[in-house]
Amino acid sequence: MRSSRRDFLGRMALFRVATHLSAARGLPVKPRDRLALTSYPFRAYIVSPTNRGRNPALPGMDLKQFAQMAVDKFGIHNINPLIDHFASTDPAYLDSFRKAVADAGSHIVDLGLPGGSFYSSDASQREQAVSATRQSIDIAKIIGSPSVRPHVHGKRGEKPSVDLAAQSLGQLAEYGAKHGIVVNLENDNPVSEDAFFLTEVIDKVNSPHLRALPDFGNSLIDHDADYNQRAVTAMLKHAGAMCHVKDVVASRTGQKKTVDLQKMFALAKEYSYHGYFSMECDSGQDDPYAGTTRLVNETLRYLA
Repeated sequence: MRSSRRDFLGRMALFRVATHLSAARGLPVKPRDRLALTSYPFRAYIVSPTNRGRNPALPGMDLKQFAQMAVDKFGIHNINPLIDHFASTDPAYLDSFRKAVADAGSHIVDLGLPGGSFYSSDASQREQAVSATRQSIDIAKIIGSPSVRPHVHGKRGEKPSVDLAAQSLGQLAEYGAKHGIVVNLENDNPVSEDAFFLTEVIDKVNSPHLRALPDFGNSLIDHDADYNQRAVTAMLKHAGAMCHVKDVVASRTGQKKTVDLQKMFALAKEYSYHGYFSMECDSGQDDPYAGTTRLVNETLRYLA
Protein backbone atom coordinates (compact mmCIF):
# COMPACT_ATOMS: atom_id res chain seq x y z
CA MET A 1 0.00 0.00 0.00
CA ARG A 2 2.83 2.37 0.90
CA SER A 3 4.60 1.68 -2.37
CA SER A 4 1.42 2.39 -4.37
CA ARG A 5 0.88 5.66 -2.51
CA ARG A 6 4.50 6.67 -3.14
CA ASP A 7 4.14 5.94 -6.84
CA PHE A 8 0.92 7.94 -6.95
CA LEU A 9 2.54 10.93 -5.23
CA GLY A 10 5.47 10.70 -7.63
CA ARG A 11 3.17 10.77 -10.63
CA MET A 12 1.31 13.75 -9.17
CA ALA A 13 4.59 15.59 -8.61
CA LEU A 14 5.58 15.03 -12.22
CA PHE A 15 2.16 16.21 -13.32
CA ARG A 16 2.57 19.45 -11.37
CA VAL A 17 5.99 20.07 -12.93
CA ALA A 18 4.62 19.36 -16.41
CA THR A 19 1.67 21.65 -15.74
CA HIS A 20 4.00 24.45 -14.64
CA LEU A 21 6.14 24.15 -17.75
CA SER A 22 3.09 23.89 -19.99
CA ALA A 23 1.79 27.12 -18.50
CA ALA A 24 5.15 28.75 -19.14
CA ARG A 25 5.22 27.98 -22.88
CA GLY A 26 3.85 24.53 -23.49
CA LEU A 27 5.63 21.18 -23.46
CA PRO A 28 6.64 20.02 -26.92
CA VAL A 29 4.80 17.31 -28.83
CA LYS A 30 6.45 17.01 -32.24
CA PRO A 31 9.74 15.06 -32.18
CA ARG A 32 11.95 17.87 -33.49
CA ASP A 33 10.39 20.34 -31.07
CA ARG A 34 11.56 18.12 -28.22
CA LEU A 35 15.22 18.43 -29.23
CA ALA A 36 17.59 20.71 -27.37
CA LEU A 37 21.31 21.40 -27.64
CA THR A 38 23.67 21.71 -24.70
CA SER A 39 26.67 24.02 -24.99
CA TYR A 40 29.08 21.59 -23.29
CA PRO A 41 30.24 19.69 -26.41
CA PHE A 42 31.05 23.05 -28.05
CA ARG A 43 33.14 24.34 -25.14
CA ALA A 44 36.31 24.45 -27.25
CA TYR A 45 34.70 27.19 -29.38
CA ILE A 46 33.02 29.27 -26.68
CA VAL A 47 34.80 32.41 -25.49
CA SER A 48 34.28 33.00 -21.78
CA PRO A 49 36.63 33.81 -18.87
CA THR A 50 35.15 30.90 -16.90
CA ASN A 51 35.23 28.34 -19.73
CA ARG A 52 38.19 26.04 -19.05
CA GLY A 53 37.50 24.03 -22.19
CA ARG A 54 38.21 26.80 -24.71
CA ASN A 55 40.70 25.93 -27.47
CA PRO A 56 42.17 29.19 -28.83
CA ALA A 57 43.27 27.36 -32.00
CA LEU A 58 39.59 27.05 -33.00
CA PRO A 59 37.25 29.84 -34.11
CA GLY A 60 35.67 31.64 -31.18
CA MET A 61 31.97 32.06 -30.44
CA ASP A 62 30.20 34.14 -27.80
CA LEU A 63 27.39 32.21 -26.11
CA LYS A 64 24.98 34.81 -27.50
CA GLN A 65 25.63 33.20 -30.91
CA PHE A 66 24.87 29.68 -29.69
CA ALA A 67 21.09 29.70 -30.14
CA GLN A 68 21.33 30.91 -33.74
CA MET A 69 24.03 28.32 -34.47
CA ALA A 70 21.77 25.57 -33.09
CA VAL A 71 19.01 26.67 -35.46
CA ASP A 72 21.25 27.12 -38.50
CA LYS A 73 23.31 23.93 -38.13
CA PHE A 74 20.85 21.48 -36.61
CA GLY A 75 17.33 22.93 -36.83
CA ILE A 76 17.12 22.93 -33.01
CA HIS A 77 15.17 25.71 -31.29
CA ASN A 78 15.88 24.85 -27.65
CA ILE A 79 19.20 25.32 -25.86
CA ASN A 80 20.72 24.04 -22.64
CA PRO A 81 23.64 26.42 -21.88
CA LEU A 82 26.19 26.16 -19.09
CA ILE A 83 26.58 29.20 -16.87
CA ASP A 84 30.38 28.84 -17.11
CA HIS A 85 30.05 29.60 -20.82
CA PHE A 86 28.57 33.07 -20.26
CA ALA A 87 30.97 35.87 -21.11
CA SER A 88 29.52 37.71 -18.10
CA THR A 89 26.70 37.45 -15.59
CA ASP A 90 26.20 41.22 -15.44
CA PRO A 91 22.57 42.29 -15.98
CA ALA A 92 23.36 43.95 -19.32
CA TYR A 93 24.95 40.78 -20.71
CA LEU A 94 22.16 38.56 -19.41
CA ASP A 95 19.57 40.82 -21.05
CA SER A 96 21.45 40.76 -24.35
CA PHE A 97 21.80 36.97 -24.13
CA ARG A 98 18.09 36.51 -23.57
CA LYS A 99 17.35 38.84 -26.50
CA ALA A 100 19.73 36.90 -28.77
CA VAL A 101 17.94 33.65 -27.88
CA ALA A 102 14.55 35.21 -28.65
CA ASP A 103 15.83 36.72 -31.92
CA ALA A 104 16.92 33.23 -33.01
CA GLY A 105 13.39 31.95 -32.39
CA SER A 106 14.80 29.76 -29.65
CA HIS A 107 14.17 29.00 -25.97
CA ILE A 108 16.26 28.11 -22.94
CA VAL A 109 15.15 24.81 -21.43
CA ASP A 110 17.76 24.34 -18.68
CA LEU A 111 20.79 26.10 -17.23
CA GLY A 112 23.80 23.97 -16.29
CA LEU A 113 25.58 25.02 -13.08
CA PRO A 114 28.93 24.12 -11.50
CA GLY A 115 27.23 22.89 -8.32
CA GLY A 116 28.67 22.45 -4.86
CA SER A 117 29.32 20.27 -1.81
CA PHE A 118 25.72 19.71 -0.82
CA TYR A 119 26.44 16.80 1.53
CA SER A 120 29.74 17.97 3.01
CA SER A 121 30.20 17.27 6.73
CA ASP A 122 31.32 20.91 6.96
CA ALA A 123 28.14 22.97 7.41
CA SER A 124 29.82 26.11 6.05
CA GLN A 125 30.56 24.36 2.75
CA ARG A 126 26.96 23.23 2.46
CA GLU A 127 25.76 26.75 3.17
CA GLN A 128 28.14 28.13 0.55
CA ALA A 129 26.87 25.64 -2.04
CA VAL A 130 23.25 26.55 -1.32
CA SER A 131 23.96 30.29 -1.42
CA ALA A 132 25.82 30.11 -4.74
CA THR A 133 23.08 28.01 -6.33
CA ARG A 134 20.40 30.42 -5.16
CA GLN A 135 22.25 33.18 -7.02
CA SER A 136 22.28 30.97 -10.12
CA ILE A 137 18.55 30.37 -9.79
CA ASP A 138 18.16 34.15 -9.83
CA ILE A 139 20.12 34.21 -13.10
CA ALA A 140 17.94 31.42 -14.54
CA LYS A 141 14.87 33.53 -13.83
CA ILE A 142 16.42 36.57 -15.56
CA ILE A 143 17.26 34.65 -18.75
CA GLY A 144 14.00 32.69 -18.80
CA SER A 145 15.22 29.19 -17.97
CA PRO A 146 12.56 26.96 -16.34
CA SER A 147 15.17 24.82 -14.57
CA VAL A 148 18.77 24.58 -13.38
CA ARG A 149 21.12 21.61 -13.04
CA PRO A 150 23.69 21.92 -10.24
CA HIS A 151 26.35 19.24 -9.94
CA VAL A 152 26.67 17.46 -6.60
CA HIS A 153 30.32 17.40 -5.51
CA GLY A 154 31.97 15.33 -2.82
CA LYS A 155 35.45 14.99 -1.35
CA ARG A 156 37.37 11.84 -2.12
CA GLY A 157 36.74 9.30 0.60
CA GLU A 158 33.68 11.13 1.95
CA LYS A 159 30.60 8.93 1.87
CA PRO A 160 27.58 10.58 0.23
CA SER A 161 24.95 11.46 2.81
CA VAL A 162 21.31 11.33 1.74
CA ASP A 163 20.23 13.26 4.83
CA LEU A 164 22.69 16.16 4.39
CA ALA A 165 22.15 16.34 0.62
CA ALA A 166 18.37 16.36 1.11
CA GLN A 167 18.70 19.13 3.67
CA SER A 168 20.69 21.33 1.28
CA LEU A 169 18.82 20.50 -1.91
CA GLY A 170 15.49 20.77 -0.12
CA GLN A 171 16.33 24.40 0.61
CA LEU A 172 17.03 24.93 -3.10
CA ALA A 173 13.78 23.23 -4.08
CA GLU A 174 11.92 25.64 -1.79
CA TYR A 175 13.78 28.61 -3.25
CA GLY A 176 13.17 27.37 -6.79
CA ALA A 177 9.46 26.95 -6.07
CA LYS A 178 9.22 30.62 -5.10
CA HIS A 179 10.66 31.60 -8.49
CA GLY A 180 9.04 28.92 -10.65
CA ILE A 181 12.38 27.16 -11.23
CA VAL A 182 12.89 23.38 -11.07
CA VAL A 183 16.19 22.03 -9.71
CA ASN A 184 17.44 19.02 -11.70
CA LEU A 185 20.00 16.44 -10.57
CA GLU A 186 22.01 14.56 -13.22
CA ASN A 187 23.59 11.12 -12.95
CA ASP A 188 27.17 12.13 -13.65
CA ASN A 189 29.95 11.56 -11.11
CA PRO A 190 29.93 7.81 -10.29
CA VAL A 191 29.99 8.46 -6.53
CA SER A 192 28.54 11.86 -5.66
CA GLU A 193 25.99 11.72 -8.49
CA ASP A 194 25.21 8.03 -8.65
CA ALA A 195 21.67 7.62 -9.97
CA PHE A 196 20.43 5.60 -7.01
CA PHE A 197 21.87 8.06 -4.50
CA LEU A 198 20.28 11.00 -6.29
CA THR A 199 16.86 9.38 -6.54
CA GLU A 200 16.98 8.55 -2.83
CA VAL A 201 17.66 12.23 -2.13
CA ILE A 202 14.79 13.26 -4.43
CA ASP A 203 12.45 10.87 -2.64
CA LYS A 204 13.47 12.24 0.74
CA VAL A 205 12.95 15.87 -0.28
CA ASN A 206 9.63 14.96 -1.95
CA SER A 207 9.19 18.20 -3.88
CA PRO A 208 8.01 18.69 -7.48
CA HIS A 209 10.79 21.28 -7.75
CA LEU A 210 13.59 18.75 -7.22
CA ARG A 211 13.69 16.31 -10.12
CA ALA A 212 16.07 13.96 -11.94
CA LEU A 213 17.83 14.75 -15.21
CA PRO A 214 18.57 11.34 -16.78
CA ASP A 215 21.72 11.11 -18.86
CA PHE A 216 21.65 8.15 -21.24
CA GLY A 217 25.39 7.50 -21.11
CA ASN A 218 27.02 8.77 -17.93
CA SER A 219 26.30 5.70 -15.81
CA LEU A 220 27.88 3.52 -18.50
CA ILE A 221 31.27 5.20 -18.12
CA ASP A 222 32.19 3.33 -14.93
CA HIS A 223 29.71 0.44 -15.17
CA ASP A 224 28.26 -2.09 -17.59
CA ALA A 225 25.19 -1.82 -19.82
CA ASP A 226 22.92 -3.52 -17.27
CA TYR A 227 23.83 -1.00 -14.57
CA ASN A 228 23.34 1.87 -17.00
CA GLN A 229 19.89 0.61 -17.90
CA ARG A 230 18.87 0.33 -14.25
CA ALA A 231 20.32 3.76 -13.50
CA VAL A 232 18.50 5.45 -16.37
CA THR A 233 15.28 3.67 -15.36
CA ALA A 234 15.59 5.01 -11.82
CA MET A 235 16.21 8.53 -13.13
CA LEU A 236 13.31 8.41 -15.59
CA LYS A 237 10.95 7.49 -12.76
CA HIS A 238 11.92 10.79 -11.10
CA ALA A 239 12.47 12.92 -14.22
CA GLY A 240 11.22 16.42 -14.77
CA ALA A 241 11.49 17.85 -18.29
CA MET A 242 15.18 17.39 -19.19
CA CYS A 243 17.18 14.41 -20.47
CA HIS A 244 20.68 14.26 -21.99
CA VAL A 245 21.26 12.07 -25.03
CA LYS A 246 24.61 10.41 -25.74
CA ASP A 247 25.35 7.49 -28.04
CA VAL A 248 29.04 7.03 -27.23
CA VAL A 249 31.03 7.56 -24.03
CA ALA A 250 34.64 6.96 -23.04
CA SER A 251 35.62 5.15 -19.84
CA ARG A 252 38.21 6.58 -17.46
CA THR A 253 40.81 4.43 -19.23
CA GLY A 254 39.77 5.69 -22.67
CA GLN A 255 37.69 2.66 -23.64
CA LYS A 256 34.93 3.56 -26.09
CA LYS A 257 31.49 2.38 -25.00
CA THR A 258 28.33 2.47 -27.11
CA VAL A 259 25.01 3.45 -25.57
CA ASP A 260 22.00 1.35 -26.58
CA LEU A 261 19.89 4.30 -27.72
CA GLN A 262 17.03 2.11 -28.91
CA LYS A 263 16.70 0.75 -25.38
CA MET A 264 17.06 4.20 -23.79
CA PHE A 265 14.27 5.71 -25.88
CA ALA A 266 12.11 2.67 -25.24
CA LEU A 267 12.58 3.25 -21.49
CA ALA A 268 11.70 6.93 -21.89
CA LYS A 269 8.47 5.92 -23.60
CA GLU A 270 7.73 3.21 -21.05
CA TYR A 271 8.00 5.68 -18.17
CA SER A 272 5.99 8.37 -19.97
CA TYR A 273 8.79 10.90 -20.26
CA HIS A 274 7.44 13.87 -22.24
CA GLY A 275 10.22 16.44 -21.78
CA TYR A 276 13.19 17.58 -23.82
CA PHE A 277 16.04 15.49 -25.19
CA SER A 278 19.21 17.56 -25.13
CA MET A 279 21.94 16.51 -27.55
CA GLU A 280 25.26 16.05 -25.72
CA CYS A 281 27.77 14.44 -28.04
CA ASP A 282 30.93 14.11 -25.95
CA SER A 283 33.03 10.98 -26.11
CA GLY A 284 36.23 13.00 -26.22
CA GLN A 285 36.76 11.64 -29.73
CA ASP A 286 33.97 13.23 -31.77
CA ASP A 287 33.82 16.50 -33.67
CA PRO A 288 30.81 18.12 -31.94
CA TYR A 289 29.20 19.23 -35.20
CA ALA A 290 29.38 15.81 -36.86
CA GLY A 291 28.54 14.00 -33.64
CA THR A 292 25.54 16.21 -32.94
CA THR A 293 24.21 15.69 -36.48
CA ARG A 294 24.41 11.95 -35.90
CA LEU A 295 22.65 12.24 -32.53
CA VAL A 296 19.86 14.37 -33.99
CA ASN A 297 19.23 11.83 -36.74
CA GLU A 298 19.24 8.90 -34.31
CA THR A 299 16.95 10.69 -31.86
CA LEU A 300 14.41 11.63 -34.53
CA ARG A 301 14.40 8.04 -35.75
CA TYR A 302 13.55 6.68 -32.30
CA LEU A 303 10.96 9.39 -31.59
CA ALA A 304 9.16 8.84 -34.89
